[in-house]
Amino acid sequence: MLVAGAWLGGWAWDEVASALREAGHEADAVTLSGLAERRDTPAGLRTHVKDVVDHVERHGLTDVVLVGHSYSGVPVGQAAELIGDRLRRVVFVDANVPVDGESFLDGFPSDHIRQALAASGGAWPPLPPAGYAGQDLTDEQIGRIVTEGTPHPGATLTEPAVLGRPLGELPATYVKCLMDGRDPAPSVAGLLKSDRWDLAEMETGHWPMFSRPRELARLLAEAAGEG
Repeated sequence: MLVAGAWLGGWAWDEVASALREAGHEADAVTLSGLAERRDTPAGLRTHVKDVVDHVERHGLTDVVLVGHSYSGVPVGQAAELIGDRLRRVVFVDANVPVDGESFLDGFPSDHIRQALAASGGAWPPLPPAGYAGQDLTDEQIGRIVTEGTPHPGATLTEPAVLGRPLGELPATYVKCLMDGRDPAPSVAGLLKSDRWDLAEMETGHWPMFSRPRELARLLAEAAGEG
């Protein structure tokens, strides 16, 4: 089950989902409330957690590998503990991770995002094309992200996460995209000390579903096999 980061909908996973299906896996790409075709639906962080949990329960999914990219690692990490024994593994793709009592914006220097939210009436606009430079993306891929991306609902970035147990207790894989910084964030580095967490690396930028979709699909399939 694939959940993209800020500004993106399920469409961002088209090539990854196709590669997974070709390899014999089921693949569901989910669009969170307030984004893409659901852009008119009000959303906060709890809404996004509920989006993920409801999709799993509504479709009767079991043995689920939850995949969260970038921002969506925050709701996906919370949803992972809520779906209980339906979860097989959670995979964070160059993602933020939830910290109990902290928001997405609390986890790193974010004054520029807070300023963007204030200037745009509470939504985080997609980056301009220059913001994607040096991330292993073609001009065509950048154009698609900029054109099809939608402003990200600000409340999802400012509401605190809620965890019922330590995140390190979940079976997890963290995929670090090395062109976006070679070292995981301190919050992730701490979690990687858990014997239930594994680290995988990709020599690409922050949006590997566009830059290296087949390589990412192989990593996700391998993570699913770890159980």
